[in-house]
Amino acid sequence: MSVQLGAQPPPTHLTDAEQVEQANATGRTPVVFIHGLWLLPSSWDRWGPVFTEAGYAPMCPGWPDDPDTVAEAIAEPAVFANKTVGQVAEHYTTIIGKLNRKPIVIGHSFGGLLAQIIAGQGLAAATVAIDSAPFRGVLPLPISALRAASPALGNPANRHRAVPLTFEQFHYAFTNAVDEVEAKELYETFAVPASGAPIFQAAAANLNPWTEAKVNSTNPARGPMLIISGEKDHTVPRAISDAIFNKQRRNTAVTEFVELPGRGHSLTIDNGWRQVADTALTFVNRFAPTP
Repeated sequence: MSVQLGAQPPPTHLTDAEQVEQANATGRTPVVFIHGLWLLPSSWDRWGPVFTEAGYAPMCPGWPDDPDTVAEAIAEPAVFANKTVGQVAEHYTTIIGKLNRKPIVIGHSFGGLLAQIIAGQGLAAATVAIDSAPFRGVLPLPISALRAASPALGNPANRHRAVPLTFEQFHYAFTNAVDEVEAKELYETFAVPASGAPIFQAAAANLNPWTEAKVNSTNPARGPMLIISGEKDHTVPRAISDAIFNKQRRNTAVTEFVELPGRGHSLTIDNGWRQVADTALTFVNRFAPTP
């Protein structure tokens, strides 16, 4: 099934400061969307209007030095290199610190890990972590997850490089649950190189007491959290999402879990993105309603 992504007009890109100013000016509760590896903020472009219509102020700040477009990212991949979990988390907490209202934070993949780090600091009104990357204390290492990460982990030098994915690698890691026509369209529309550093950090998190890939899951100020898992996700299989949920459910705040049948790691960008957006929005509306 084709989603006709190429027919969409290019998004308007605002700087982080402009997005903060715009969100504050609305007086609405901000929603900060955080993308993961091999994607850009544009992966959330269709989500923004959904949350705007619901009465929120959506924001899609990128990781440090994110290019505006996929073409720019492919032309200058070195800008992604050496971006660590701690550096990126600090970037987002700085942005959030400039908001007038505590935001909802929604993240996918490594963005899901970053969202949980932010929530663990008491900075989120509510959090949705979608197919989140693991952190220290999350023990399962399914074979499919190792295979999905192998383009980076296969060479220790990639720790300091930007790592691209071939279509075949992207198809396995992201788009295994959609047909090949859509998989190729998603690859051409969204796939960019990614920093290898976070993958090595997550892989070694349980061996390194000082790892940046850690979450304060017990902070009582964490706020409500929803963990979303795609049933067919190769990169973050159910075993990892279950382990994350079991860590987070010890928090005194509400922690909920939803598995979406038949969905892979591309669930936020493929033809079924609206199901995921509506699932997140329903949760957010319950715990952080609009004024």
